[in-house]
Order: sequence, then C-alpha cells, then structure tokens
Amino acid sequence: MPLPGPLKNFLRGQPRSSASGGSEPPGRVRKARPDEPDVITTRRSRALEEFFIDIREQSGLTILDLGGASQENVNFITNLGHRLYSEDFLQILHETFGPDGTVDHSNPGRIDFFLRQALDYPDDHFDGVLLWDSLEYLAPVLLNAVVARVRKISRRKGQVLAFFESDDKLATVPCYTFRILETTLLQLTQNGSHPAVQLFNNRGLERLFADFQSVKFFLTRERLREVLVRV
Repeated sequence: MPLPGPLKNFLRGQPRSSASGGSEPPGRVRKARPDEPDVITTRRSRALEEFFIDIREQSGLTILDLGGASQENVNFITNLGHRLYSEDFLQILHETFGPDGTVDHSNPGRIDFFLRQALDYPDDHFDGVLLWDSLEYLAPVLLNAVVARVRKISRRKGQVLAFFESDDKLATVPCYTFRILETTLLQLTQNGSHPAVQLFNNRGLERLFADFQSVKFFLTRERLREVLVRV
C-alpha cells in the first residue's frame, strides 16, 4: 500500500539493508568496549538559532536533515509548519564505500551512485539543509562532489548548517547524533569515535564553500565549530 506523503518523506533515507549483524559504518560507532555508554550532552547553538530566525516566521518551507530520521527533529520542524526530508547519510556512505571506507572515495562510479542514493533531489528544492558533522567523514574528491550537489539542490538564499571539529590536528574525532530540543538548544549523543578523514581550519572551510554567497562562523567554548552557509 502506498505510504502517505509525509510518512514517505519521513522514512526516506532509512537503511536499505538489515542492520542486524554485519560491519559498522566507517567509524560511526567505534567504542573501546562494547558496553561503553553513549555520552549525551546539551548545548546552546547560535548557528542553529540563526538558522531558525529565517524559517520560523515562514511556513511551507522544505528542509533536508542528513542525520537520519529522528522523531525529535521531525516533530520540531513539522510543528513549525515546514516539510522535512530525512536521509541517513552515514548509513548510505557505509553501504556505498564499505566498512572503514574500504572503497576509494575518489571512484567516479561510486561517487555518482552515492549522490543518487543520498542526494537525489531536484535542483533548487530545499530552503535549508542540516548537514550536522557529515562532511568530516568524506575524503576530498567525494567531499567536493557532495558540497556541489548540496548547493545545486538548495534554493537561492537558502541556508546550510554544518559542524566541524575546531582542532584540525586530531587523529580521531567523536561521532555525534544531533537532536533539536529548541530553536537554540541541541542534544548531542556521542557514540564512539571515527578516524579523522579530513579536518578544516576557517580558511579551509571558506575555500570549501567558495561557491556559496557567505560563510559565517560561530565561536563556542566546545570543540565543535558551528558554520552557517548562505546559498
């Protein structure tokens, strides 16, 4: 039976294969001990607040969340009167490039397949994109292809929210999931760590988003750098 539109959008991006057994996504859950608990914290986010300044007084906008289907995020965005699409970006990355990135991230065929699986949307479709920390999992060629596709599927003057580790010398970085609690408040669940594939300083991020209208950085006391990009 066909799913109703909103439910179909909610389920988009769910794992395309069974999650029972098998290998983990590349570094997504890498714990020192199997029984090691997740670390849950809350933090105020100025970038998130500014992201919502643009959209909370409007209705009927289209938002893309690349952190996978989260009931908290679905409820929060749809209660504001907007339509939310969800993609489990890291799950699709794992399925396309293998455990621990065993398939080359610069393989053109794999890159094209990955983009069709994770970001197969019309041009100028989204008013906002929640990237979270997903770009830190990508090697340079794949990273540039993903950023170019995000720009293409985003509407002019839309916004892209991303998080990056502020220390660009780390060998491993924490793996987070992000839940929206309020327009200014996030819940972060740290569930292990992953090898640092590519880290950035501010100049590197400006180069990465050079084709966008603007890049704004938000200073925080924590290790995460908040970045808000205007398309």
